[in-house]
Amino acid sequence: MNKHKLIKALCANLLLFAALTSGFLTEPVRAQTPTNLPTIDLYLGMHRLKAELAIEPPDRATGLMWRKSMPENQGMLFVFESHAIHCFWMRNTFIPLSIAFLRDDGSIVNIEDMQPQQLTSHCPIEPVRYALEVNQGWFAKRNIQPPLKVRGLPN
Repeated sequence: MNKHKLIKALCANLLLFAALTSGFLTEPVRAQTPTNLPTIDLYLGMHRLKAELAIEPPDRATGLMWRKSMPENQGMLFVFESHAIHCFWMRNTFIPLSIAFLRDDGSIVNIEDMQPQQLTSHCPIEPVRYALEVNQGWFAKRNIQPPLKVRGLPN
């Protein structure tokens, strides 16, 4: 088993354990609530994207959960304190998403499509500090792929 597959398997097992021990199977569906997260304009080639900033641990943990929709040219940028293999899943997330994992310089490491309400782990292929979630297919429709650089990232 290569390193990437091992990391994905470990993340999947940890996420499944967390779901089973946190009341995931009995948790009621919550209403979609608007956020008060700050936003930032990001630039991917000639495309502009307005991204909510998920910087604090509770904001990163909630992400885009409970939302029923997201405007076409909007997304969420996850900012981590350190470089690591930050894996994502779609627990309580109702919108199909694509996620791009980014290096410090903004270059895209890899892009993954994620299906709603799945516990499948989606991980970067190397340690990263940023992850950008958008509506599924947004990157593909614009032919955005690694190693394109996202401009406008926070310091």
